[in-house]
Amino acid sequence: MRKLTILGATGSIGASTLKVVAENPEQFTVVALAAGGNVDKMRELCARWRPKYAVMATSDAALRLADELRALKLPTEVLYGEEAMCQVAACDEVDTVMAAIVGAAGLLPTMAAVKAGKRVLLANKEALVMSGQLFIDAVEQYGAELMPVDSEHNAIFQCLPAEIQTRLGRCDLKQGGISHILLTGSGGPFRYSDINSLKDVTPEQAIAHPNWSMGPKISVDSATMMNKGLEFIEAKWLFNAAPEQLKVLIHPQSVIHSMVQYLDGSVIAQLGEQDMATPISLTMAYPQRVVSGVKALDFTRLSELTFLEVDYARYPCLKLAIDACYEGQHATTSLNAANEIAVQAFLRGQIRFTDIATINERVLSNVCGTNSPLHSYTLESLIELDTMARSLASQELKERLL
Repeated sequence: MRKLTILGATGSIGASTLKVVAENPEQFTVVALAAGGNVDKMRELCARWRPKYAVMATSDAALRLADELRALKLPTEVLYGEEAMCQVAACDEVDTVMAAIVGAAGLLPTMAAVKAGKRVLLANKEALVMSGQLFIDAVEQYGAELMPVDSEHNAIFQCLPAEIQTRLGRCDLKQGGISHILLTGSGGPFRYSDINSLKDVTPEQAIAHPNWSMGPKISVDSATMMNKGLEFIEAKWLFNAAPEQLKVLIHPQSVIHSMVQYLDGSVIAQLGEQDMATPISLTMAYPQRVVSGVKALDFTRLSELTFLEVDYARYPCLKLAIDACYEGQHATTSLNAANEIAVQAFLRGQIRFTDIATINERVLSNVCGTNSPLHSYTLESLIELDTMARSLASQELKERLL
């Protein structure tokens, strides 16, 4: 039986993870749940799953949760803060960690799981975007097992030869007979909109993803296709891919989750419903497959599968991310930080949708003008760089407040 810590338990990935646990109670048990500030949801989860530990981001949220769990006579120990999240990610009672805290906040707890040699189910793409080679080196050094949860990277993983699956981050794609990795993306809700109208997009429109049910930040990233850009960077590290081995395709139906093109001309694709329980179940049970609670595709009901080239004028954030991938670690770390600030400001109604790309570009240009791609980074220096980029983005934000 695998023993789980779920980082980001109250989010959509956490819900899908628990859906798989519910389908397979004899194979998985929940030891710890960690979340931000959603006390009501965490109380419900603790009542349902009775974890040994529950971790909230702040002391206020933890105190409220502890009071409510006592009233329910639940024995769950309530902790709070980043250190506690690292603790439950690394504790001896756990062998598998779902890393689904959105953004840079997930880096240290995820790294704690890696350093403890856990099976790490990586749904937090920012961990690799921020720390890249450092993260991959830690996986090898501490004997952790890295499993990609993002539907696109999980699809690629499923299409790879077994000998490459077991060497993520250190594989040689050409030795596996692979020529290209094809990342698919829906194009978000504005793939057919007039580009000139994008400046007037509202947060409500941006988070209304046509295919997937996701949190607001990830939904906005999908609308700008920054999400695909971050996935491009993540794919570089997961699959040890040169940027020229990676391609992005618009696939509006989101049925093919990604593909691997081989040297002999073959293309292997992974298809499925738009439900994260499918890739999550694979990472939890690998190398076996278990019931995920997701129905199989009914091919008789598929009207068409179409593909489009990426229009970078429509998706400047994607171009920025690809450029940053070529530039180096300082660029990808800074771009991720700037984007978090810009998206948060857009969701609060402080800037226009098109300002997200402008702020990201300004910060990236500033950082790349003062940092060398050959610089050797530590985890501490990367966090400092993240902080600096956030400060630069905040300065840019002040100039654009609506």
